[in-house]
Amino acid sequence: MFVRRTFTQLPSSTTLTRTFSTTSPTQLARMQLIGRLAAQPELTPTSTGRDIVRYAIGTTHRTSRGEETSWFRVASFVDEGARRDLVLGLPKGTLVYLEGDAKLSTYTDADSKKQSRLDLVERTLDVLSLPQAEIEARRAAKAAGGGGGGGYSGSEQDQAIASA
Repeated sequence: MFVRRTFTQLPSSTTLTRTFSTTSPTQLARMQLIGRLAAQPELTPTSTGRDIVRYAIGTTHRTSRGEETSWFRVASFVDEGARRDLVLGLPKGTLVYLEGDAKLSTYTDADSKKQSRLDLVERTLDVLSLPQAEIEARRAAKAAGGGGGGGYSGSEQDQAIASA
């Protein structure tokens, strides 16, 4: 029933180290969110000439005081192409799944108070559903013989959502 184990002591000159990860600490701060877009994403130029897509995601959770919403600012370095056009065409209220790298920034505001902000850099963005008004608008456009509406032709996933 009981197993007797004997342990031998290592010489004092032996040092034990254990490596938990070989990645840099900045790559370990990842977040996954499911939330709604606060507004339509915007394309912002940088001083280096590269464009950034910026948007905010709100997540709502229940507490003893009622519902509370947390807001997260997101930057996306998506290159020109269909993916960028899809992200820029998403309307306010779109339910999305985001995986991103998190970075806590500290700055001084206009009142000389130190503030902290959590910024996310997008790694993956998946559209879970469009706002109900957008789905109804696409159905109406389809019934009238028009295109998908919304400024872009949409993906198969968007078309499946709109026809549901």
